[in-house]
Amino acid sequence: MSAPRTQPDVVIIGAGHNGLVAAAYLAKAGLKVTVLEAAPQVGGAAVTREFVPGYKVSGVAHLLHALHPTIARDLGLARHGLDLRAQRVATRCLLPGGSSFDAGDAASIAAISRADAEAYPAAMARLTRMAGALAAYALSTPPRPDIARMGWEGKLSLGKFAWAMRRLGRKDMLELTRILTMNVNDLANDYLESEPVRALLCFEGVLGLCLGPRSPSTVFNLLYRLASLGANGQGGFLLPKGGMGSVTHALAKAATAAGATIRTGAAVDHILIESDAAAGVVLSTGEEVRAPHVASNADPQRTALQLIGPRNLDTMFVSRMRHLRMNGSAAKIHLALDGLPEALAKAGGRLVVAPKPDDIERAYDCAKYGRVSDRPALEVTIPSLGDPSLAPAGKHVASIVAQYCPYRLRESSVNEARQQIGARSLAVLEEVAPGLGQRVTAMEVLTPHDLEAQFGMTGGQWHHGEITLDQVLFLRPAGQAQEYRMPVPGVYLCGAGAHPGGNVSGAPGYNAAREILKDVRAQKRVVGAA
Repeated sequence: MSAPRTQPDVVIIGAGHNGLVAAAYLAKAGLKVTVLEAAPQVGGAAVTREFVPGYKVSGVAHLLHALHPTIARDLGLARHGLDLRAQRVATRCLLPGGSSFDAGDAASIAAISRADAEAYPAAMARLTRMAGALAAYALSTPPRPDIARMGWEGKLSLGKFAWAMRRLGRKDMLELTRILTMNVNDLANDYLESEPVRALLCFEGVLGLCLGPRSPSTVFNLLYRLASLGANGQGGFLLPKGGMGSVTHALAKAATAAGATIRTGAAVDHILIESDAAAGVVLSTGEEVRAPHVASNADPQRTALQLIGPRNLDTMFVSRMRHLRMNGSAAKIHLALDGLPEALAKAGGRLVVAPKPDDIERAYDCAKYGRVSDRPALEVTIPSLGDPSLAPAGKHVASIVAQYCPYRLRESSVNEARQQIGARSLAVLEEVAPGLGQRVTAMEVLTPHDLEAQFGMTGGQWHHGEITLDQVLFLRPAGQAQEYRMPVPGVYLCGAGAHPGGNVSGAPGYNAAREILKDVRAQKRVVGAA
């Protein structure tokens, strides 16, 4: 797309979903916005692409479960082509020997454990209720933890959060206090009796983390995921028609309809800083795009250490950025299939392969010491079952998240790790879906190193920083940048490295846009008064 004819008010680095959300809101507010995307298409990690001729798949994110309904409504995403009707999918756990259970069906769980058929829905309802207190804070800016210097908006926001916690009631508030720092394995032992059902809870608590079920703080990650599941207004996982690229295409249309300019194939080399404040960006071609406000959809490490540069930041902040935990631990695997074995054809939806809590812990033990897991825990979707446009007639695609494939390898090269996680994931799948291997005609494996190279995720960490208690709320990404403002005036974070974090929610972009608008309006008032 062509460059804007006038200098923009805001330049946004990256046309991932959060960058597009921020662009749409800022443009709707009347600002001139230019979005610069290095890739040839918009979408970032939420993109639908062909990995072998005729077979399309969602590049990284493959399930939609966090898109905030306020954003979808405000931006008219349905009007711009996003269709989420009848796309909700259930979670089914596949077990060795051909058995399985549907996590949303008490009768199905009863075949595994009668006690858990009652206990699991009750536990999930209670955990989801507690997670709702976190979900209520998603579209708020975390205030700085200094009441004396906190403005009225920060105090109001903090008060709303406290009220949401209080509304839980005494029992649930005490339970939340008890479990918040626990490991998810202990929580599963508290609530459930059977290994397969406990394993599902453990898997939900560690997905996306370089931590195991017995690691502290994994209950918080579970609550974080449940908060996003409740926030989407659909109450579960969604497989959008056209893949995840349909979400970002709708966001791009909303942004351009509001007046934003999107340039693809425009890689930003660094942020232009003059008189200790943002003045625009410089592209890899040497072209300058000047603007008084720059919002980065890149992760915090890349934004601080590459785009801004350490020489423009104080040493303590640089040290904090360098020590952010950006430990990617999941590989993405795509399969082209000439058909489906019976176990997968009947299952559909979202499939989890992690039969026992100890299986997941042992998988993590490998990653903890820099090795690819011997038996990865898997999340699998077959999106072509509900959307035949993704594969040739009669064929299918499978999209797999495989835990654990560590970014920090000690005993193998990246190429060896790629081969290992692919082969070992297929071996695990073969145990629960016999005959799958014979159906595979092509396979693509993306390790955390590949995710970093192709999608710009430092460390291959898809949340732009692990979701743990010391890296969330006003600590995300660090004490000097928790209100979307980086230490350099005019530079902002609008991506998953800011509150509330990862998943395709749009909330970081929404919140960053609000803070940018506050600053723009405050500057206009100062200029007007002068």
